Amino acid sequence: MASVIVTSGEQKGEYLPLGRRISIIGRAETLPMQILDDMVSRKHLRIRYDADTDEYHAEDMESRHGVFINNRKIAKRTVLKEGDLIRIGETTLLFTARDFDDRESALEHYKKVGERQRPTRHE
Repeated sequence: MASVIVTSGEQKGEYLPLGRRISIIGRAETLPMQILDDMVSRKHLRIRYDADTDEYHAEDMESRHGVFINNRKIAKRTVLKEGDLIRIGETTLLFTARDFDDRESALEHYKKVGERQRPTRHE
């Protein structure tokens, strides 16, 4: 299974196990992951699991400000890969193929990913 971890914004550190289903992310209170960000639409992002290909796909749900994956605005369904950064409004989500038992293990994974992305300093 897979998860998304909030890496920036008011809810930094929250995570959502995606399971093998369709997950909707946005500002609406009824969603499994509500994002408290004025630039996020009520239903902003759909992440869909495709059992035939064993892949997760991201789709913009006709949001006002769009969905960006690795700083590129998507216009159609896009395959998600390990470590992809998804930006909706002013909030960034990290996609990982891993599932976590609890918030602490999700944050530990995010911390390790952040260490790998930090550039090496040359003196």
